[in-house]
Amino acid sequence: MVKRLLMNLPNSLTLARIFLAPLVVVILLTTQIRHWEFWGVTVFLGAALTDLLDGYFARRRQQITTLGRLLDPIADKLLISSALISLVQLGLAPAWMVAIIIGREFAVSGLRSIAAAEGFTIEASPLGKGKMAAQVAAVVSLILGRVHGAWVLQIANALLWAVFIFALVSMIQYFREFWSKIDSSIKYRESRRLRILERRRLIMAELRELRRLRKLDRLKRSSRESSIPPVGSVQDPR
Repeated sequence: MVKRLLMNLPNSLTLARIFLAPLVVVILLTTQIRHWEFWGVTVFLGAALTDLLDGYFARRRQQITTLGRLLDPIADKLLISSALISLVQLGLAPAWMVAIIIGREFAVSGLRSIAAAEGFTIEASPLGKGKMAAQVAAVVSLILGRVHGAWVLQIANALLWAVFIFALVSMIQYFREFWSKIDSSIKYRESRRLRILERRRLIMAELRELRRLRKLDRLKRSSRESSIPPVGSVQDPR
């Protein structure tokens, strides 16, 4: 099992991103480490880089798997959420903004789960992909801003607001696409149900008509048989 997993490089990179998320938290919250900001940025960027590499290698090697599709968004959300929550703990990011950003991730994941159960998929929007890049830039800027001065923090706050706006707009897009597809799915199921009911009604009507015709046929045959005299019987010559 492990050998088969290692042979699949994209899935290995996705798993590496999941395992690096706790390490990012440990480094960010252990500010006593010398040059902690350098190590925090390095490990975080290394983990974020696997997000680009796993998709690239999956397409190039034609190793797009169901496991990879399931783990990739989980790994992204785990990495970004861990980093943002750590920055809230350090007082570098407002808790309300981070709560909305992370809540948006859970909401979109819920919509995708419902969509999968209904038999359709919700593709990632261009704004969603841009949001990931903005999130990485915002986290890096916030980490460096704690050490390198107010002007870096100003850039980091501007990037965080960009992430916030990206999150809200892309969430609205996801909800609109979800509602459009779920509405079409419900209408299709309802029309299919009505077609099935109509077909059953016609079949039942045909069966009733067939039974009626068979009953008439039996009555006609029994009537003909009763009107034929028995063989050898004497009829009145008159």
